[in-house]
Amino acid sequence: MDQVDIFKALSNKTRLSILEWLKDPEAHFPDHESHMHEGGVCVGAIQQKAGVTQSTVSEYLSLLQRTGLVESNRVGQWTYYKRNEGAFQQLKDLINKEL
Repeated sequence: MDQVDIFKALSNKTRLSILEWLKDPEAHFPDHESHMHEGGVCVGAIQQKAGVTQSTVSEYLSLLQRTGLVESNRVGQWTYYKRNEGAFQQLKDLINKEL
């Protein structure tokens, strides 16, 4: 876990919102049940809720995935994202021990 990359990923309001939404997708995407798969949410639903362009949300999700904060699952032509709760536990432990 690279601390600098993690904190850079967390330094953007929209990326923080995405992480919050993915913590409880059923509550934050109630009208997009068809855009969910195994706890993940389709990029299109995230993009629509974030109100940013497709390329921007893809860039944000890619960064969150590189840092390990989210995981992706590709099903056919769709990619679904969900939080990596293990990474959040590691981040919590890092903050408690080192910061």
